[in-house]
Amino acid sequence: MEYLEFKITCKEAYREILIAEMAGIGFDSFLETTEGFDAYILPGDLNKNDWNRLLAQYKDPAGIHIQEGLLPKVNWNEAWEKHYDPIAVGDQVYVRATFHPSKAGSFAHEIIINPKMSFGTGHHATTFLMLTWQLSLDHENKMVMDAGSGTGILAIMAKKLGAKMVTAFDIDDWSVANGNENFEINGLQDMTMQKGDVRTVNKESDYDLILANINKNVLIDEMSIYAESLKNGGNLVLSGFYEKDMADIRSVAEKYGLVYQNKNNNNQWAALLFSKTH
Repeated sequence: MEYLEFKITCKEAYREILIAEMAGIGFDSFLETTEGFDAYILPGDLNKNDWNRLLAQYKDPAGIHIQEGLLPKVNWNEAWEKHYDPIAVGDQVYVRATFHPSKAGSFAHEIIINPKMSFGTGHHATTFLMLTWQLSLDHENKMVMDAGSGTGILAIMAKKLGAKMVTAFDIDDWSVANGNENFEINGLQDMTMQKGDVRTVNKESDYDLILANINKNVLIDEMSIYAESLKNGGNLVLSGFYEKDMADIRSVAEKYGLVYQNKNNNNQWAALLFSKTH
């Protein structure tokens, strides 16, 4: 079966945004490249009105250039093997796919992620920042929420760091399926990713740690719920936004009684740590 292939060159800051937007209108596979990414969709799944609206919104600010073609048949496993390299977070975490050799013994933690799309593999700066924050926070016997879990990588990290329970969820069907697959691959058969958002999923009344790597607008919209769901003395780690957005995120968080602690940044992306002290 033929796929429509879109080879897209864009500004680095817009790559993940565009992948998310295109996933929302039916594109089902993505491969990141040095200049941008390749995107694939079955001809019958492409709504040209949605596609044209997306291009009108992002073509100029994202600097988009597109080369269109047809791909007769796709072996996605083989394609991932060519384009998806393992990553390391210092000497603590090694993130790989099943087709990469293990380095157990060389790192404190090894996470296996077979991504169906290019979210949450650790390659994007925000995921890397979140993992870095997790390594500095106490997870032992803690109650953890992972909001907008994607591939489930942060939830898996939380369990490997000793979390007692992790509530993981995402609004996308493909993320839920992929996350649950990755939980099983990592030997976490007792953990399940739910479909929904922080308002609709089954969750506990309070958490020691909440992780949310989503985007600025969602984080601001859901901030009050994060604050309500966090126990006194608990921590909230947020990412998915640019350094220029930190003041807005901090202002809303402090409105709900969250206390700013520190920040990390990488390639214009940021991750902020807050605590609840009363």
